[in-house]
Amino acid sequence: MGDTKEKPRRERARAIVRVLLAVAMAGVGVDHLVDPIPFVNIVPRELPMPLVLVYVSGVCEIALGLGLLVPKIRRLAGLGLVALYVAVFPANINMAVRGLSPNPQHPIPSWIAWARLPFQVLFIALALWVSKRPDEAKDRR
Repeated sequence: MGDTKEKPRRERARAIVRVLLAVAMAGVGVDHLVDPIPFVNIVPRELPMPLVLVYVSGVCEIALGLGLLVPKIRRLAGLGLVALYVAVFPANINMAVRGLSPNPQHPIPSWIAWARLPFQVLFIALALWVSKRPDEAKDRR
């Protein structure tokens, strides 16, 4: 009974969060391309060509973020974002473990670098949620 009103609300919320995530990802991607050095600073030194990795991740963030807005590729874009979040997680771990800051002139407290880590799980969950088709997004009650 109450599900008839709840479903449109849930889909509206999903659409709003989808747009917010798409805009955020595109914005962060542009930032990777326009000002790559802060991102280069946190790439693990064990990885080759950090500037290239930052540029590639920036392009992927833009493309996948915008892909969330295209119904035909939305699910693929969401799964791509999951893969991207997993791929960039070593940079976040590197930042926390080595006490790095994207901008060495303005270091961030260590606890912030550590507190950021669980947010990757939230971003993964959001990417999966906003990229579901309405028929896939049923309650599992």
